Amino acid sequence: MKITETQIEELYKFTREHFVYHYDVQTELVDHLANDIEQIWVAQPKLTFREARDISFKKFGVFGFMDVVEKRQNALSKKYWKTILQFAKDWFQLPKIIGTIGVFVCLFQLFTSNVSEFIFIGIILCYILFVIVKMVQLKSTFKKRKKVDGKTWMLEELIFKQGVGNAAILPLYTFQVFIHTGGITNVSLIWGLLLALFYTAIFIIGFISLVILPQKAEELLKETYPEYTMV
Repeated sequence: MKITETQIEELYKFTREHFVYHYDVQTELVDHLANDIEQIWVAQPKLTFREARDISFKKFGVFGFMDVVEKRQNALSKKYWKTILQFAKDWFQLPKIIGTIGVFVCLFQLFTSNVSEFIFIGIILCYILFVIVKMVQLKSTFKKRKKVDGKTWMLEELIFKQGVGNAAILPLYTFQVFIHTGGITNVSLIWGLLLALFYTAIFIIGFISLVILPQKAEELLKETYPEYTMV
């Protein structure tokens, strides 16, 4: 026997009921279940669809689909960070490297000089404000995209939600820097170099995560999912 379209839809519903919310992972699981159910029917043709489905589902073990979801999440997280690093390379090539060097030099001067720490705090507050604005924008954009066809893709969610977490690293680490250095300005040459490198990298990663990747979302999703279409 062959799986019908109605049964395929039931399998999608079944995966959602078992806490699989991303369409790409659902599709992977539905394909696997459908093929396995057809193989089970070859050996036991008298089984109903649900009986064969439950036999197939039990093969996933105690944790059900969670292992598959976790593996998929790990694979896409690696792809996500690999993509960020690919875009980051552009910031060390002409013409963007000029801006990168400019940011690094300004930060180095700030950290190693005697200027008031309120200047640095002001920079961080402006950065936090930028992150908050982008967070609201990305959340709104993500909701609008989801309304188009009701589907959520795991990589899409990473692109529109993970960026805020990446950008939030900077203010969190600033607190740690204050603790370990006793201040953020007028530090030693070595500390100044390390801090300038660190903050330059974080600024670049934050910008890529919050601005560039969301702009490239369509391209990245089509590259990852051949079946992906946006109405």
